[in-house]
Amino acid sequence: QVQLVESGGGLVQPGGSLRLSCAASGIASLMYTMGWYRQAPGKERELVATITSTGSATYADSVKGRFSISIYNGGARSTVYLQMNSLQPEDTAVYYCNFRVVIVEYWGQGTQVTVSS
Repeated sequence: QVQLVESGGGLVQPGGSLRLSCAASGIASLMYTMGWYRQAPGKERELVATITSTGSATYADSVKGRFSISIYNGGARSTVYLQMNSLQPEDTAVYYCNFRVVIVEYWGQGTQVTVSS
């Protein structure tokens, strides 16, 4: 059973930066994907960025050039980071960490990111 613990959300002004962290424990696979999704009020959950255990990253078009995902692969314990720069009000959402191995996936509890002046 993989457990995910997120941290780093908060309130930031437009143009500001935040870094989200997601610590995963109980990992039993060498190959997996971790990522961040977000859900704004009244909208469906959407992909933000993903990264494989070997460091291959993908991004949603809306965050390319502003967000950067990285991973510390510690074997049974790994941490994924999401550096968010040039934040805009439309980035306001609950951000969820995701861990996936083939068709099995786990979700974090979510962390609120609010971009407002």
